Amino acid sequence: MPRAARAPAAVIPAVPAAPAVEESASGSSAERSLRLLALLANEGRALTLAELAAQLGLPKGTAHRICTQLLATGFLARDVDERSFSVGPALRKLAFDTLNHGVVRGLRHEVLSELVRKVGETCNLTTLDGAQVLYLDRVEAQWPLRLTLDVGSHVPLHCTASGKLFLAQMPKTARDALIDNLPLERMTANTITKADALRTECDEIAKRGYSRDREEFIAGLVAVAVPVRDAAGDVRAALAVHAPTARMSMEDAVKRIDALKAAAGKMSGLL
Repeated sequence: MPRAARAPAAVIPAVPAAPAVEESASGSSAERSLRLLALLANEGRALTLAELAAQLGLPKGTAHRICTQLLATGFLARDVDERSFSVGPALRKLAFDTLNHGVVRGLRHEVLSELVRKVGETCNLTTLDGAQVLYLDRVEAQWPLRLTLDVGSHVPLHCTASGKLFLAQMPKTARDALIDNLPLERMTANTITKADALRTECDEIAKRGYSRDREEFIAGLVAVAVPVRDAAGDVRAALAVHAPTARMSMEDAVKRIDALKAAAGKMSGLL
């Protein structure tokens, strides 16, 4: 009995056509990747694949493919919950390089330099980077005794003036969740290592409008920090002054708050 003829193997392959339809409806692959990164950056929290797909109006398969590519290049990272995605190190570096580029960076640096001339001590501009403080810019006072932290350095949230300021400005639920997951490592005898005590400190900072580091990060070093807000009033950065206690007491540091706030007002237009 003769064998039945096989159907041609290539009668069903509809899969290659899908990307072309999707491309016209949702933009190019590059555009979709940028939209996904912008969404994550704007949300300020990790998102699941389902959330990303739904908010971007993309099929889950497409969202998964984009996430896989962005993970491989470091623009995305897996969160603690491996089903969720967060901003990756490559995107953080891109943001950092952008903030420190060109004319605007020069103008910000000049505001910082003018502040140092007024207060007579080292000042820095920082921002929140995940669960750490990131140094964006810094101008050193010309004293033989000083602490040097390079631009791009990270310091903890719980024991620095800028770090506690960022915590204090967060919505309470986000702040509590972050504090619960911070290691609260003891850096000096004055470091706050209890979550409840840190929450109380943050409440006081929010009311006061500025933050203090009372030898909590490094013994013999004090600092104060004020927020730098964008046009919408959101805290985007912090300005801080610090010095050894041999030159500047905490009372002396607080007397520099007005100068810091004036500089923060100038800096807010340069974010």
